Amino acid sequence: MVHWRRFTERARRVIYNAQEEAGRLGENYVGTEHLLLGLLRESDSTAVRMLQQLGVSLSQLRMEVERQISRGEARVGQETQLTPRAKRAIDLAYDEARHLNDNYIGTEHLLLGLIREGEGLAGRVLKQMGVDLDRTRAEVRKLKGEKEVSPAQVTISRTDVLRGLKGRDLLGINDLTSEECIALLQLAAEMKQTTRAGAEVVRWKRPHLLAMIFEKPSLRTRFTFEAAMVQLGGHAIYLSPNEIGLGKRESVADVARNLERWCQAIMARVFAHQTLVELAQNAQVPVINALSDLEHPCQALADFQTLIEHKGEAKGKHLVFVGDGNNVAHSLMLLAAKLGTHFTIACPEGYEPNERILSLAREIAAATGALITVMRDPKEAVRTADAIYTDVWASMGQEHEAEQRKQVFMPYQVNAELLKAAKPGAIVMHCLPAHRGEEITDEVIDGAQSVVFDQAENRLHAQKAVLAALIGDW
Repeated sequence: MVHWRRFTERARRVIYNAQEEAGRLGENYVGTEHLLLGLLRESDSTAVRMLQQLGVSLSQLRMEVERQISRGEARVGQETQLTPRAKRAIDLAYDEARHLNDNYIGTEHLLLGLIREGEGLAGRVLKQMGVDLDRTRAEVRKLKGEKEVSPAQVTISRTDVLRGLKGRDLLGINDLTSEECIALLQLAAEMKQTTRAGAEVVRWKRPHLLAMIFEKPSLRTRFTFEAAMVQLGGHAIYLSPNEIGLGKRESVADVARNLERWCQAIMARVFAHQTLVELAQNAQVPVINALSDLEHPCQALADFQTLIEHKGEAKGKHLVFVGDGNNVAHSLMLLAAKLGTHFTIACPEGYEPNERILSLAREIAAATGALITVMRDPKEAVRTADAIYTDVWASMGQEHEAEQRKQVFMPYQVNAELLKAAKPGAIVMHCLPAHRGEEITDEVIDGAQSVVFDQAENRLHAQKAVLAALIGDW
């Protein structure tokens, strides 16, 4: 779903055009290539004028896209969805608008987003045609007096941002724009205040159902999602591994197609991230990642809610993750980049974060002013930390590596000695469950600087905000 109130009329038409192009080519998805074709159809738009100023032959550009594009056989009646790359391009369009101090999204921002995304077909063809990011940005600045609408004419409220999330999946932090992350965190904080005051949070107009799929057990995930649904006026149904057997007793696609008929959202806590991708591809209701081997976005949202509570704001603060470059580190890093928070991971060689996610975080951070760093020495890493974060050294599914990892990670234990090396007042964070005496000592996790149980409490409110926004109807 695209945030229409922020888009100019021409930019909206680009999305509609892209959907038509996808349909013409027999696809049930909109990729970057369809967005570029949709852009070229707006012949008198700012983006097209910029391409012409750059000396690009529009007919040749279209011909090259058409030559490389794939043709499919669309399923009749299936809703057209944006691919992850197309969503990424739109996210980058928002970043470009911020970079240019524009409070709307126009065709020029969409073009810049396609160029920055780079890895999709649109980005590759534009590069092949000699369209480069710096020159295009310079061209945008030249055309500042020829904007499609005046920024003063376009406003967007937090409510509009949250409504734009309705029906969307949350598989990873990059499914959210920076603006959406901030809106969700603000809503979560308000919901927490309301709950603590003994009042009811905003409730749905009618009861909704959440299907909760668990391949991995969890105290916090199960309780907080179920409690969140109750507080919003809905219900949650727990599905254990024995009841489903994803991909074994029944295919992931068939599970998704069943559940979408009965519930308004699916939450899944799984081993393989690909399982979530398959659920999302086959379900017409929102799918929420409650943990996978790649990311843990709901945990990261609760963590940043906690960081803001204790440090006043996220932008400009320094979060240091000490330990394995795992799923939690991935989501924290991406959310830090989106919110302008400096992020450092101190980890042993060979245990760095996923290279693709690290690269993506640095690209996002370039627009928000955040610094994303990988270091070896934990004491040097925490020297300027506002928050020190750690997690277990061996996650579920890595038990066979536990002894080896214990030897490798022992120098990365969060203990009193490490805290002494940190900036005074640094808070200590952990997503739980903790292996006390391994990644963190009792005196630290139970000490005055620990906020781990605030994090656990905030899982309830962060997830409540996510459910309210994705399901909508409130």
